[in-house]
Amino acid sequence: MLYFRQMASITLSLPDDLASQVRAQQQQLPKILELGLRELSAGGQFGFEGAADILELLARLPAPEEILNLRPSARLSARVAALIERSRAGEMTPADEEEWERYEYLEHLVWMAKAAAQLKLAPSAGDV
Repeated sequence: MLYFRQMASITLSLPDDLASQVRAQQQQLPKILELGLRELSAGGQFGFEGAADILELLARLPAPEEILNLRPSARLSARVAALIERSRAGEMTPADEEEWERYEYLEHLVWMAKAAAQLKLAPSAGDV
């Protein structure tokens, strides 16, 4: 059985710089909007919102030292600890598993950023 999702067209007025970013991500736009709406709907609930500080910092392209000093907030650490506990107890829901996968991906991005920052700070072989 095939499932067909109805599609609607929406026209938006956006600042030019945002419009160019949207055009560059046109194929991913439905997913971007879905994730953004889910985050807004979460309100005070836990979701991916605890990672916003980390993502915003990385998006600023900070100095290598700032990346190397990056640590999760207490709120993010508490949420990850809660998910680990639910996993150990065998109580993970599908939504918890999706959230866990997002945090794993975030951790991967942070490790990649830290590795790149470390390389930038390492003295080159010719500077000895």
